[in-house]
Amino acid sequence: MKTSAKITAATVRADFNDPLAVVHYAHAAHHLGLWESERLLIECFFPDKAAALLEAGCGAGRVTLGLWEAGYANLTAFDFAEDLVDQARSLFAERAVSSIAVRHADATRLSVDRVFGDTHFDGVLFMFNGLMQIPGRENRRAALRELAAVVVPGAPFLFTTHDRDHSRQEKAMWRLEALRWANGTQDPRLLEYGDRYFEDDVGSRTFMHLPDRAEILEDLAATGWVHEHDIMRRDVAKESSAVEDFSDECRFWIARRA
Repeated sequence: MKTSAKITAATVRADFNDPLAVVHYAHAAHHLGLWESERLLIECFFPDKAAALLEAGCGAGRVTLGLWEAGYANLTAFDFAEDLVDQARSLFAERAVSSIAVRHADATRLSVDRVFGDTHFDGVLFMFNGLMQIPGRENRRAALRELAAVVVPGAPFLFTTHDRDHSRQEKAMWRLEALRWANGTQDPRLLEYGDRYFEDDVGSRTFMHLPDRAEILEDLAATGWVHEHDIMRRDVAKESSAVEDFSDECRFWIARRA
């Protein structure tokens, strides 16, 4: 029986700690590696491989390991799903990587929990739509403020979102969803227009907020970031079928700490 309880951070954490999700992300971390689009943008906006970089929402370690393999030597990563953090640590141990610091932390509470003390990073990444898996716009803004507080001025920030305006099909679907919200017939678990809660054929669940471009520009401006560039993945690189199976089309965002 489907509950009508609102989705919370605890809901999302439980979904990421579910064994089906853990296996899914661990497989990608072991076998998929960096997407071509990720690699190109990282090389462009993070040219200094000695820079102290922070990966938020590292999951099972796919991007962090890819950064290390690309020669980035000063890496710290965190995730709020304990079982995924364990998978990342196991992956790094298996690959004999001892120089990556991996922590269990919540992006909305970095300063409250004193996760990094007085450390300030030279750049930050929040990949594979991790920011958009935080339920509630004010909570996403809190994460953006917390990340801004742990980097130096001018530090680059690379992240991704899905985009509800990226195709005619998406626009049509969201027009119907807007009618549901206007009529009060939307999924009662959702907090805001733009939210979706996916469940696949094997029962794995994923919360995702799909913004439009204006929303992200407003959120960056309100939280200490200066928008520099954004681009759809398809306009960066042609991805392999494995990457396209792993993730739908998304938008890359590059901002800098004000």
